[in-house]
Parts: sequence; structure tokens; C-alpha cells
Amino acid sequence: MSVQDVSTIPTLAESPVTDTKAAIVKGEPVRKNYAGFVAGVFSGIAKLSVGHPFDTIKVRLQTSTKTQFHGPLDCLLQTLRKEGPSGLYKGATPPLVGWMLMDSLMLGSLTLYRRLLNENIYQPYRLSQIASTWKGREAERDRLPVLGHGFAGVAAGWTVSFIAAPIEHVKARLQVQYAKSKSARLYTGPLDCTAKVYRGFGLPGLWHGLSATLLFRTFFFFWWGSYDLFTRTLQSHTSLSTPAVNFWAGGLSAQIFWLTAYPSDVVKQRIMVDELGTGRKYARWRDAAKAVYREGGAKGYWRGFVPCFLRAFPANAVALVAFEGVMRGFDGKSVS
Repeated sequence: MSVQDVSTIPTLAESPVTDTKAAIVKGEPVRKNYAGFVAGVFSGIAKLSVGHPFDTIKVRLQTSTKTQFHGPLDCLLQTLRKEGPSGLYKGATPPLVGWMLMDSLMLGSLTLYRRLLNENIYQPYRLSQIASTWKGREAERDRLPVLGHGFAGVAAGWTVSFIAAPIEHVKARLQVQYAKSKSARLYTGPLDCTAKVYRGFGLPGLWHGLSATLLFRTFFFFWWGSYDLFTRTLQSHTSLSTPAVNFWAGGLSAQIFWLTAYPSDVVKQRIMVDELGTGRKYARWRDAAKAVYREGGAKGYWRGFVPCFLRAFPANAVALVAFEGVMRGFDGKSVS
């Protein structure tokens, strides 16, 4: 791929230098700046459809005592027996809207940060090197390196945290309501939960857990760095189609992310379902982290990991296939 060939990027993991002027001179279409944000909406819908039941089990295990659920299967069976299948989709409305917004912002900003890093840091440095350094490897020179993808992932994670925090806060509070009857629940739905939290504690109440969310999403470094690594490996060593590469790279990289980030997510969930106001247990992040360890030892940081890990592959694999397919649609290319 030449330096000028910027409008034919087949996957998110590939990042050639983006020379808009050169592309226009060649008469090639330049991807619209909003493409990543639009494609992210489809990623969010796909992710919720596949992943929310797993997420409900995960959150319930993370925020309950060992006496309430003996494990993920017991939590699943109790939920189905007491609340029916709809119990698995409790709190689904906030993430339905939320994943559309969050994936749109995350993947759109990720695409933007990748381009900015490549254009302003990596390409100027590489082009300043002697020509023989990259002789025969021009295509590799044009791509953003793995570390660049990791740093872009961190920046995108921090960016999306500011809308993710209130959405995930409301979702978590709805997911830990165990009463089957709506009349017995504190919150009748996401709007009611949002209104009650806002009336009682204002905007700071809705954004409760923001710092924990920022810390959690710092681990996006491992997600997007490994996504690029898996993509390169699969493209080089297999004959898989582009959507298949997206599927496997998306699923495997999501599992790498959760292997590194899960303990911080357990602490984040504890903070988000904590009492607001005078009954608050965790004034600081480390207070919640200490409580998890005090109650369950090191294993406490991995409570609920199985449903999360099982969810990570299919939900994110499907989401990345949807995202990359839409992005190729903006390029006017076939997704096959």
C-alpha cells in the first residue's frame, strides 16, 4: 500500500499515513471524518444483542455475597427461575442507547487518534530516517505500529469514559434489583433511576464512579494493541476472509483486555452500586479495592469473571465485524 493510498484501509487495525491532498490528486475517495462514529453505532447494537445477558450475570456476581450465588450457573438459574428470561435483560435500555453512543464515540475517536498519531508522530519520524531503513518495507512503514494502536486505545477509552460513567452507573443499579415485581423495586426503569439520582445528588451523583471508569478504560491499551497484533498475524499466516479476520481478532483481543482489566472492573462496579450520600461505604477507589480483598481475598477480584470472559469473545467479535463492515462500506468496498 503506498503512502497516498489512504482510502482503501481494509481494517481498523491497519493504519497507513493519511495524506488527504495526495488522495484527492489521485482522484480517490477520502473516507469521511464521521465514518468511524457512524460505524460505531452498529457495533454498539451488535454488542448489546449478544452480550447483555452475560453482563447481567457478571454484575450480579460482582456485587453480591457468596451466600447469594454459588457461581455463574447458579446465578443464571436463579435469575431464570425467579425473574424469567427478561431478568437477563434487566437494565438493557441504558446500554442499548449507551452502547450506540459509547461505541460511536469510542471507535470514532479511536480512528481519529490513530490518524493523528500516525500523521504527527510516527510518519514524520519514519520519513526522517534514511531511505534504506524501510527499503522493501514501505507498506509496513505506512502503518501505525502496535504501540501506536495501544496509545490511541487509551486516549479513546478516556474520551468515552465521560459518557460511559453515567450510563454504566444507571445500568449497574438496575441490574442489582432482584425483585421480580416492579412495584417492589427502588427504580422502575432507567429514566426513573436517572431522575432519582439526579434529584438526590445532582450531576456528581450521576457521574459517580468516573475516576474508576477512567482507570478501567486505561486498559484499552491492551485491547487495541492486541487487536492490531492479531489482525496482522491472521492476515499474514492464514487465508481467512477480511470479515473472518475481524471476527477472530476482535474476539481474541477483547479477551486479552478482560484478562488485564477485570480486577479494576470489579472495583468499579462496587463503587457504582455503593450508597450515595451518608450511607456511602467507599469514599475512595482504594477503599473499594480493600473491601473486595477483605471479603474474598485475591479471588474476590475475579468473581464473575467466567460469564464476562465467555461474553467477551462473541459480543466483541460480532461488534468488530459490524464496525469494520460499515467502514468498508464507506470506502465503497465489498465486505467479503
